[in-house]
Amino acid sequence: MPDLHEPDRPGRSRQFDDELLGLDPDDPEAQAFADHLDRMQRHRPAFTVEGYLDGVRDFADSANRAQGGRRLAAVFVVVLLLLGVAWVVWEALVFVLTTLV
Repeated sequence: MPDLHEPDRPGRSRQFDDELLGLDPDDPEAQAFADHLDRMQRHRPAFTVEGYLDGVRDFADSANRAQGGRRLAAVFVVVLLLLGVAWVVWEALVFVLTTLV
């Protein structure tokens, strides 16, 4: 989560004090850019389950924000992943059933 401060403005990003000096914190475009900077500067554990799940969450969030061709590409990637998982599960079931019989 972004480090938020100033008790009178709980939703204000710290980016307006560090990187975005002089920009209006109430401007929606400036808020979107501050959110982008918060996401880019977030440190998360690598090579852990939590790190992998954060990566999946970031992909889902960015796919939900995407429009047009980028959203279509994200949907295509997800469909390919699901097809790969379905194929592996099918092959595992066939292997188990043929081994038992």
